[in-house]
Amino acid sequence: MADKKGISLLRPKRDEDKNVVRLFFVFIGVFILMSVLKPQLFLQKGNFISMATQFPEYGIMAIGISLAMISGGIDLAVVGTANLSAIFAAKYLIAAAPRGTPPEQALGAIGIAVVLALAVGLAAGAFNGFLIAWLKIPAILATLGTQQLFTGFAIVVTEGKPLSRLPLLYSQIGNAELFGFLPVPFMLYVILAVSTGLLLSKTSFGLRLYFTGTNPKAAVFAGIENKLILLRTYMLSGLLSSTAGLIMMARANSAKADYGAAYTLQCVLIAVLGGVDPNGGFGTIRGLTLAVLILQFLSSGLNMFEHISNFYRDIIWGGVLILALIVNWAIAKRNEKRIVSRNSPAGLEKASGSS
Repeated sequence: MADKKGISLLRPKRDEDKNVVRLFFVFIGVFILMSVLKPQLFLQKGNFISMATQFPEYGIMAIGISLAMISGGIDLAVVGTANLSAIFAAKYLIAAAPRGTPPEQALGAIGIAVVLALAVGLAAGAFNGFLIAWLKIPAILATLGTQQLFTGFAIVVTEGKPLSRLPLLYSQIGNAELFGFLPVPFMLYVILAVSTGLLLSKTSFGLRLYFTGTNPKAAVFAGIENKLILLRTYMLSGLLSSTAGLIMMARANSAKADYGAAYTLQCVLIAVLGGVDPNGGFGTIRGLTLAVLILQFLSSGLNMFEHISNFYRDIIWGGVLILALIVNWAIAKRNEKRIVSRNSPAGLEKASGSS
């Protein structure tokens, strides 16, 4: 097993910090731009509360996709997992505590429904991990297939109809605002983002995950069980997706097979914009969170312009994704040239002379 010092070299601290600094300036720039263009709408307290309620749905799924990308794969089944988990929870709630059930009776059923949804997410993630780690199916194909599988199963279970008539207490809890300005979904995102950040930076699992994503063959020789790392990673992604599904179910007070259909592209965009390397081995939750906020500010700001149709949203997101990929490619090329130059005879001679 490689020591922590050796593994930590796989995550250049300087590059991570530079990426976060770049994103922070973009975040400030977008905030100032929207504040100047639509101050009477954008700077309202209600708008910030609305944004804090909206972005945790896809922000939490983006964390799951980022974990998969750091491992060297990707999880395109996050939306299908979220909806399937919510549908199982909704089916149980409708049977055990339909609308009109007294709150004291509904609370226990809500607790069981939440556990059921999380269990479904874990099972879905474990299935993805099995396909990728043991059957060696490329992650993009495996999760694209399971996305269709989970969505199809959800359609069969619901007959394509939304599941409503949930107990009002569930929606009240899921849409509550702590201290009058902190939505519950926002607090869930903060808790999960901080926990995941600590998991990546402070635990042996995080170190092994980065190592596996950087060089899976070297990781095997270092004594890392790549299969178990991938299995746990996709189970975590499934768990995060089911949490997002519960948030979506609370917002709509119903569950349906095709809720959040457009979130997959947004989640991938957030991960790439946040600095997660699609090839694996690099990425931070700090960068991802800044990317989430940037896109949410852009999305909310665009909604304030009556002449900009929502039909242009996918064009904008796609363009931003391509731009982020090009910028990341350019930065990677520049870093490669620096490394080659530093390791060249002239660079080594210069370094020895300066020392």
